[in-house]
Amino acid sequence: MNNWDEIKTAYQVARMGTVSGAAEVLGVHHATVIRHIDALEGQLGVKLFQRHARGYTATEVGDDLFRVAQATDDQFNQLVGRIKGRGTDVSGELVVTSLVSLAPRMAPLLVAFQHKHPDVVVRYLTGERLFRLEYGEAHVAIRAGTAPDQPDNVVQPFVRQRMGLYASKSYVAQYGKPNDASDYSSHRFVGHDDDDSRAPFNRWLREKVPEAALTFRSTDVRALEQAVLAGAGIGFIPVTDAQANPDLIEVFPHQEEWSAPLWLVTHVDLHRTTKVQAFLNFLKEHSKEWRD
Repeated sequence: MNNWDEIKTAYQVARMGTVSGAAEVLGVHHATVIRHIDALEGQLGVKLFQRHARGYTATEVGDDLFRVAQATDDQFNQLVGRIKGRGTDVSGELVVTSLVSLAPRMAPLLVAFQHKHPDVVVRYLTGERLFRLEYGEAHVAIRAGTAPDQPDNVVQPFVRQRMGLYASKSYVAQYGKPNDASDYSSHRFVGHDDDDSRAPFNRWLREKVPEAALTFRSTDVRALEQAVLAGAGIGFIPVTDAQANPDLIEVFPHQEEWSAPLWLVTHVDLHRTTKVQAFLNFLKEHSKEWRD
């Protein structure tokens, strides 16, 4: 067996479940996908898929092959990520991932780094999922909560994300500010829609505020912030961002239990590369105003 392209094609069909899905991922015509599958099955002398109206399902033999193909594909991706980060100059792709709530601070900082190193192409990935550093999905990750414990990652303490409870001036003019917990039920709150969120401020909100008072919910922190600004209710916003907005009023004294530690995470294979070290040093130097 000497044709990795055919194996990779069949693996994508097994992963996506359809020929069209695999063709889209691979960027080829669906006829090419079918030709690769037929050739591979002919070479092996076995059926790798059961064909049905909804698509393709791997056979037992196919499952065995695709487990090996997945491991090989992951290893290739990991190798590419390591190779991309080994240059001696600060150039090429720099992939950074963080919570979307850090975007207002991270984007200007990344632009400033790019001005200093114009040959760098920035890819800034935000979202709730954890990008896999071991597979080369990012060079640097900024993560919140408990310290990441993956054995192949280098983890450094960064800053604490200080959160405060804020409302717009229009909300306060209409409803006032709560004096204590006994007033929460007569107010409107903006909160995360995921009851399993591990962020300390989200846990506090679920524990302290009656469910009926959580009148605006979303899984998108940008939508939550915009809802607070629009007067939907009281909600958590990073202190640094809120202090820069004159329309926001802090309605409840800050509590340290709302803060979450942030961590700088890199993979051990890329940590000492010139580009990653240049960015880490730049980030630490230019984020001093983020610190408590």
